[in-house]
Amino acid sequence: MIDRVDGIHSMYSLDTMGASRDARSMTSTTTNPIPTAEASAAPARVGASRLPHGAGFWIIALAFFTEMAFCAVPTPLYAIYQQRDGFPVIVLTVIFVSYAIGVMLSLYLAGHLSDRLGRRRVILASLLITLLAAILFLIWNDVAGLIVARFVNGLGVGILTATATAHLTELGIAAKHAPERAPIIATFANLGGIGFGPLIGGIIATWSARPLVVPFVLFAALLAVEIIVVAFVPETVEPSEERPAYRPQRIAVPADRRGAFWAAAAAAFGVFAVFGTFMGLSSTFLVGILGQHSALLAGVAPFILFVAAASAQIGTVRLGLRSQLGLGIALAIGGLVTVGIGAMFATLAVFLIGSGVTGAGIGILFRGALVTAGSAAVPERRGEALAGVFLIAYAGMTLPPLLAAAALSLWPTLDVLLGLTVFAAILVAVAGSRMIRR
Repeated sequence: MIDRVDGIHSMYSLDTMGASRDARSMTSTTTNPIPTAEASAAPARVGASRLPHGAGFWIIALAFFTEMAFCAVPTPLYAIYQQRDGFPVIVLTVIFVSYAIGVMLSLYLAGHLSDRLGRRRVILASLLITLLAAILFLIWNDVAGLIVARFVNGLGVGILTATATAHLTELGIAAKHAPERAPIIATFANLGGIGFGPLIGGIIATWSARPLVVPFVLFAALLAVEIIVVAFVPETVEPSEERPAYRPQRIAVPADRRGAFWAAAAAAFGVFAVFGTFMGLSSTFLVGILGQHSALLAGVAPFILFVAAASAQIGTVRLGLRSQLGLGIALAIGGLVTVGIGAMFATLAVFLIGSGVTGAGIGILFRGALVTAGSAAVPERRGEALAGVFLIAYAGMTLPPLLAAAALSLWPTLDVLLGLTVFAAILVAVAGSRMIRR
């Protein structure tokens, strides 16, 4: 997912057992989360109209998963919109990139407000914003409407991921769950949700007579139900009686270890560039290189990438940081090479295998980037450092896909994909190696 986004996004945090503790440190400290790891062993009291903390935990996890799946459900539908309206690839990419811009803006302006306003209230606001995005997809689905809907969707996700991750952690503590449950569930809800979204969209597009309507009706109904249920989830933050003046999320680069910070930021940029390219242009590459026009396959490719990333993060959480980074570099480069080979020989199976291996590698690398950036800052500035990493990461979901789309108007699709894989492999190798040395 994403401790302060994201996400991903947050993409979005792609949480770890250690990084989940930073979900709250990335926000202001004007409130008192209930309960905290240091608090009394007695769980926070639940009001008569509230659900138990254990039930609330799974409801927030489901809402988190649903929102992240919704943000990715249009992925296999882009080709249908493009065929219907006849717009070029660059316009398709602008539609996708508007989502990342929305996430960045929301992250910077409001990503830290759950410490002040409460977790449940911010999650409810996020669900309402995402429901609005679903309605916009239904009632205003020309190019301008798609750009606005994606932007609004990004606004919702930008305030969700850090808040939901923190809420899961706090609800898990109150429900006396095993310490590793919350970060594992947060990771699956975040990355797994992004992975399942395109698969759901692809399945509906393949077998539904109204592929541009049914996915959004389905998610609108789910979101509406979840808004009602989340209203009964226990709050885990007591807002302070003091109301400090509003300020955007602070972004800080640690002066003493800038090399480590920028290595982590470069790795995060590269990871989200791969994520963004697969989500925004997967159908273009499948059609232009492999001759595959299936909406289902356009959903399967990003599904494999993101589920592999989530699984690799969960499966390697007990490895040391250097071991994680080394494994991540090897898997990412090996996967990118495999993707290139699959494209060169127009072999779908090799292309999809490469997608999975790449996803596993960059998922591990992104977690390593979060840990590296967090450790480069003093504790009281760690949240600001991580916020900077996430903003740079989401920049990776904007500029590279746009450049790739522009390149597709000048060069053959295969040449562009091979160029992207070489660029991503070099960036992963350089940034990952620098993190290891730091």
